Amino acid sequence: MAVITVTNLSKSFEPINIFSGISFSIPYRARASIVGPNGIGKTALLRILADEDKATSGTVHIAKGAKIGYLPQEAKFDSAHTLWEECLSAISELLALEEKLTELEKIIGKDPHDEEILEKYGEMQTEFEHQGGYQYQNLMKQVLSGLGFVESDYRMPMNLLSGGQRTRALLAKLLLFNPDLLILDEPTNHLDIQAVEWLESYLRDWEGAVLIVSHDRYFLDRVVTHIYEMSPVGFEMYRGNYSAYLLHREQRWIDRQNYIESEFARMQKELEYIRKNISRQRTQQAKGKLARLSREIRAIEKLGFFGVRDKSWSKIAGQIGGGDRNTLRVDEAAQRLSALKSPSNQVNTIKISMRSKHRSGNIVLNGEKFEIGYPGKSLFSVNKFELRRQECAALIGPNGSGKTTFLKTILKQINPTLGEVHQGASLKIGYFAQAHEELDPNLTLIEEIDRMGTGMLEREIRGYLGKYLFSGEDQYKKVGVLSGGESGRLALAKLSLMNANFLLLDEPSNHLDIPAQEILQQVLAEFDGTILMVSHDRYLIDALATQVWDIDPINQSLSIFKGSYSEYKGILAEDELKGEIEIKEKFVSKKISENNTTISKHEKQRVQKKILSLEDRILNIENKLEGLGKKLSKPSENSSEIIKIGEDYAYYETELEKALEEWENLQLQINI
Repeated sequence: MAVITVTNLSKSFEPINIFSGISFSIPYRARASIVGPNGIGKTALLRILADEDKATSGTVHIAKGAKIGYLPQEAKFDSAHTLWEECLSAISELLALEEKLTELEKIIGKDPHDEEILEKYGEMQTEFEHQGGYQYQNLMKQVLSGLGFVESDYRMPMNLLSGGQRTRALLAKLLLFNPDLLILDEPTNHLDIQAVEWLESYLRDWEGAVLIVSHDRYFLDRVVTHIYEMSPVGFEMYRGNYSAYLLHREQRWIDRQNYIESEFARMQKELEYIRKNISRQRTQQAKGKLARLSREIRAIEKLGFFGVRDKSWSKIAGQIGGGDRNTLRVDEAAQRLSALKSPSNQVNTIKISMRSKHRSGNIVLNGEKFEIGYPGKSLFSVNKFELRRQECAALIGPNGSGKTTFLKTILKQINPTLGEVHQGASLKIGYFAQAHEELDPNLTLIEEIDRMGTGMLEREIRGYLGKYLFSGEDQYKKVGVLSGGESGRLALAKLSLMNANFLLLDEPSNHLDIPAQEILQQVLAEFDGTILMVSHDRYLIDALATQVWDIDPINQSLSIFKGSYSEYKGILAEDELKGEIEIKEKFVSKKISENNTTISKHEKQRVQKKILSLEDRILNIENKLEGLGKKLSKPSENSSEIIKIGEDYAYYETELEKALEEWENLQLQINI
């Protein structure tokens, strides 16, 4: 059953058409995402679904009684409530029920034998417990803590919170409100990696439906089950997460291109027949073919190749209306046929280039026993580190832990509070600042590029800015009026001109849409210099990093892991699992000493038999995974087969995890 159904929805601001003809539905418990380039209308669509705006045409049907919760990109609160009070307002019905129970308790205190009141109290108490009434304070603390708030924040007035804190507060309120459909516009924008991972886990267990717009590819991979793609071509649904979507999308475009090529070849063949026979014995037949070909060309010009696919001519005629119906001349038909364009799967996106002119020394950065921070305040210490040429290190850690401060220390803008960071030989550093403070707000875009002293003429600068999607009058705008995304693109344009061999990148993918992120990732992967980046973009980190530097603000230390992000997370997961097993073992040991009980001989035999059966199953699953892994490593042109193998691999990975967990629990029982 669908919680929301959208039919033929359109939105326009005359004379601009934002989107049109969108139809889809979201079932209960689905976790869906809408992806597409910036400016395609994703936020406009979410606002209509959340009843924050009206469609130009079409309908939005919400299931009877369904509650909708909406998180905009930037939350606006006009409230003197504290953070805690604002979150309490999300469960007002539960609090009202709690108040009624309190009133009944007072009545019962005066007359404890009133059967009617006692029965009513019992019913209300059951309902209160069913709604989580005895756990709501713990749940509130869990949600607020998961989203990065500490207890001292609970008493903060909402109007004193920063923009990012307000957005996180609204997200917490929505999660506590527990709507049937949760609509989230860029929910990870103001979250550090730890908070994003918590949100991923929370949403995977969400009992309602979720609709997300996000540029966080890693987040989409771990949360969503369906993806809707908005593009100039239309609105299309793909099953699976982001990685599955990429494979399906590529195969869909290959199939479409093959169809277009075959249709084009058929029409060219028809045209050749017409040319040969228009003045010969088969003139009438050729004229009939030319009339049909003329209609077909006009229909494709208006509706596109897929607009006429598998449709009757009566339906096509109804869509294209009247107009010129005369048969085209042969030469005119040939000209218009050759001009037909297939729909492009490429969106208009930035064209980045990063090249280093000069080779750096083999050791780019190193240091030992130094501290990062400010006078009187140490943020973290580093025992020893080294970054070599062509390596890529990802610096991660909670917000406020000192990541940007570390970059500024490397740039010698800030001194270490202890020790020294050494730069290698022949370094040309290119710095991408998160706040883009290196940009002059009083200059135009052309002047900002010109002041780099590249020697480019104005027309060359204009052409260069066009590669970063700045065109026409936009190039004469003042830098100070640019949006965050536009400032980021301009900063990347400047970075590309530096010819640096060492890139210091502070959140380089912020504000970029997914197509631009993919291009940036490819360019950085091909960069022949060295990279140190601060990023919350785990997809980018996982693709590029050869080292992971993780700041621990509690212990005020930096741990360095040589390997990919996935390998690092795997090690952390293993350590966490070992810790959980140790806790379980201590708990079981404590229970034994308390109860002085042991497992019976019969029960022990039963458990041992189950363990043997489970070990056979684990071995079987591991063999299946090994076989599937070999298939995945082999090159294949059959994308649908690759997708099926990938889905099977993911299924058996989950089954293996369940089997291993059960095996561990049984081992604990047998060792009692």
